[in-house]
Amino acid sequence: MKIALTLQQLEAFAEVARTGNFRAAAHALHVSQPALSRTIRLAEHVVGTRLFDRDTRHVEITPAGRELLPIAQRILADFNGAFSELAQFLEGRSGHVTVAALPSAGVALLAPAIAEFRRAQPQVQFSFVEGPAEVVRAAVAEGRADFGISVRPGAHEPLRFRHWLDDPFVLVCRADDPLAQRRTVPWSVFASHPFIASSVRSSIRPITDAAFVRKHLHVHQALEFPSVAAAGAMVLAGLGITALPRLALHLLNQQGLAAVPLQAPALSRPIGLLTFAGRSLSPVARSFMDCLVAAT
Repeated sequence: MKIALTLQQLEAFAEVARTGNFRAAAHALHVSQPALSRTIRLAEHVVGTRLFDRDTRHVEITPAGRELLPIAQRILADFNGAFSELAQFLEGRSGHVTVAALPSAGVALLAPAIAEFRRAQPQVQFSFVEGPAEVVRAAVAEGRADFGISVRPGAHEPLRFRHWLDDPFVLVCRADDPLAQRRTVPWSVFASHPFIASSVRSSIRPITDAAFVRKHLHVHQALEFPSVAAAGAMVLAGLGITALPRLALHLLNQQGLAAVPLQAPALSRPIGLLTFAGRSLSPVARSFMDCLVAAT
């Protein structure tokens, strides 16, 4: 036997059982007393028996009503709890966020931002995908990440780019190198020193190559580094000097190294937030993105 009581009927029944009074129950439910009486009669019709014995003075729950009451209370509690969870999700106070980021942005920007956000919204869970720009773009495009932190994608890619900050380039040399004592150095310095270049897959390489072309520099590439940490080790070993965006310094053991701002020209790597065009963000992902931008 299937009993198809509605939530409205269960709520009305539970409130009358709680108060023992139709007038008080109607007031608590913000309905008229006749409307509440009709709802209870419909519930009794569905169940096939009386739920309350009542006269003009007294209301008493029947045995069938006593059997139904804990069931109704459990259903209403589950329903209210589920919608409370939904409300928290829609308000951006719960849920799961997956962010794909360049390693430098992940270490320098994302980790402290997650810690700050979770202090205010402790129920939010995070996952992190790390990799070069192409990995970040793929994670966002394939839906494995809600959004990415990376450089601007190509015009042909179905990704939106929201500019966040500019990451200025610096010269990295040994701390005992005479260059370390200068306030700034020009890009032309790389024409007279062995240059340790980034991988062709790195988001750094197109900017350094463009700088050399712009200044008509002939640069001797001594080595190519596979990671920022390897670049630091190569510089420390005396194999040459390199150019890195400032955020990348967070990936280095900087003991024995120095970073000097590069000028003439002053170049930066634009960092932004990537989303997939046409795909809606969850409220919590959107809230976290807005907090990232507001914090800078």
